[in-house]
Order: sequence, then C-alpha cells, then structure tokens
Amino acid sequence: MTTLTAHPGSLADPRTHAAGDAHAIWRWMRENAPVHWHEPGHLPGFWSLTRYDDVRAAYRDPQTFSSRSGVLLRPAELGRDPGGGLTLALTDPPRHKQLRAIVADWFTARSVRGLEDAMRTAVKAVLARALEQGECDVVHDIAGRLSIYVIGHLVGVPEEDHETLFRWTNEAFAAHISLAAHQDLMRYFIALMDRRMAEPGDDLVSALIGGTIDDRLLTEEEILLNCENLVGATENGRLALAGGILALLRYPEQWARLTAEPDLLPSAVEEILRWTSSATHSMRTATAPVEVRGHRIEPGDRVVLWVPSANRDETVFSAPDRFDVARKPNRHLAFGGGEHFCLGAVLARAEMRILFGEFLATVAKFELTGPVEPVASINVGGPETLPIRLTGK
Repeated sequence: MTTLTAHPGSLADPRTHAAGDAHAIWRWMRENAPVHWHEPGHLPGFWSLTRYDDVRAAYRDPQTFSSRSGVLLRPAELGRDPGGGLTLALTDPPRHKQLRAIVADWFTARSVRGLEDAMRTAVKAVLARALEQGECDVVHDIAGRLSIYVIGHLVGVPEEDHETLFRWTNEAFAAHISLAAHQDLMRYFIALMDRRMAEPGDDLVSALIGGTIDDRLLTEEEILLNCENLVGATENGRLALAGGILALLRYPEQWARLTAEPDLLPSAVEEILRWTSSATHSMRTATAPVEVRGHRIEPGDRVVLWVPSANRDETVFSAPDRFDVARKPNRHLAFGGGEHFCLGAVLARAEMRILFGEFLATVAKFELTGPVEPVASINVGGPETLPIRLTGK
C-alpha cells in the first residue's frame, strides 16, 4: 500500500502543488480514498474525485454536475464567480451550447488549418528571437508570446498591440489575478468592443457582438467576460507548451527518440498534454443527490475534478508516471470532456505540433541555465519560469 506523507487537505494549499507533492497524494487517494470530503478551511468544503472514470463521468453529466456556479475553488468571502451563467466556462446546457455556437466556427479544424501559416510565422519569430538571445525564459519568451499572438489574432487585436497584450496578461498571470481585474487590459477590450460595434470585423469580438441567444444580443458585460475567458485560457496553453519543453529536458532520451523519429510528433503532443495537465482542477456543483462509490453527494456540494490525477490513473494508463512520446492509446482528459470539452483543443494541438515541429527543425541543443520555478497555484500547474540556452542547427 502506498504511504501518504501529507494529508489530502493540503491539496487546497498552492505550496503542495509547487513542491511537486500533489501526485503522491493523488496516488494514495486513487487507491484508498478516490472520493474524499475536504472540510471547510480557507476554502469551502468540497469533494475530491481522483480516478479517471469518476472524473470523466462528472464531465459528461452537466445536469448533475453544474458549471454555472463556478469552475474553480474560491475563498468563501469572494462569493460566487461573477461570470456565472454568462461565459462559456460558466454555463450549463442549453445556454452553454447556444453561446458556444456563436464562436465555434473559429475553432474548427478547417478554421485552424487556415491559421497554420500565421501560427508558423509566429513560432518562427519567437524561436528566432530566442535563438538570437541565446538564453531565454521559455514560459515568457516562447510559450507565452506564441499563445498571446495566436489568441490576439483571433480576437482582433492589431499585430502592433500584441506585445502590449502580452505584457498585460503576464502581469495578471504573475499576480494570480483574473484578467478582469487588470484595469488597463479591460479598458483596452472595452475600446476594442466599441470599435467593433461601430465597424465589425472578421474576428471573435465581432462574432460576440453580433451573436444572439433566443433572439437577444449579448450584453456588453457578457461580451467582455467572454473575451476575458478566451484570453485567460492562454495561461493553460502556455504552461502546457513550457511544460512540454521541460519534460523533454528532463527526459533527454525522449527528445532523442523524437529527433530520430519525427513521425512521433502527434503522439508526443498527446503525451505532453497528458503529462502536463496544466488545468489542475475543474470544479462542479451538484444539482441533485448523487452517489459516487458509496458516498452521497448532496445538492449544492462542490465537487473538484483533479485532472492530473485522472491522467495518471493506473487503471487506465500503463506506467502512468513514465513520460513516453510514443504512448498509445492515450485518451487523456487534459481538455475535459462532455459539453465542456475544450473549445480550443484543435487550436492548442496545432500550436504544439507547429512549435515542437519547428523546434525539431531549428534547435540542435537546449539546456537549463538556472532553477525552474513552479507555479504556486491549485488552479494551474507548470513552470513559472524556465530559463534555457538554445543552440541552433
């Protein structure tokens, strides 16, 4: 039996995740307490689900496990998430499907293929800049820039403003605050919304402005909160990209194999997504009594789905604690599931495929030049800073 060195309650402490101790706790919980009640503390009480099948089942049952009241644990004094019932992430069917339909065309495989040239140009630019500098921070200089450049293009931010958008989002992510709390950023999006109302363009802001649900236009608050939701999702993207580079640094034999067998790139992308699982948790609120593995969950109870735990479940993944770029099958839950399966999954996979493809083509060697600082958060996981030296081919 696995020995637990820390109490499951410490999962509510960002330091547990930053120290890398969470996986040991999740491993113990999967074996001994896959459904576990956490008593209230600085966070409200909540149930933990740590096994793959339970997490997937909750994702697929939005009628019982609702997103409307929030999808992240919040201190009780903050109250409910202000985006509840208004944004893609915080709505339930049928409204979620209606809202998703307004922007879905931008994230289809066909649309993403149309963006690949722009993404490849952005990747070449950030890699050329990093190679010229010699040393860089992967999180900010490569993964962060790529993620923001791509979503900025989709949202309708002019190219000359991408660096400003990049700086503002960095400030918010570093402070671990909502983008909506960054006043300069929100003022920018208010001005962008006003411009698109006067002169619509071919972008996501214009789509939100012109979108209707039940023949009603979205309010300005809904438009702004959904913009914040879409841009905020880039934090997960950049952490997954940076986490992938970190994994290849820590497991050089996998980088060597990928270099020798570049056809493994698609499976490597899936393994990076499983391995990094940058969205650490997703919360739901029970709408009706439900029993999970003999535990009765009551209406109003918060239920936390620990995604990295599900993606290391020994009953689903062979040798789950091994990073393997050739892993198949690999039905990870990094993008969630059910109604809330990540809208940007196709885009995220394309970003990864293009970045690591260009990495293979242009980088001969990369090595750490300093300590890796992990993100201290219960919401997202990955490196906060990742200093490396790049040598070109």
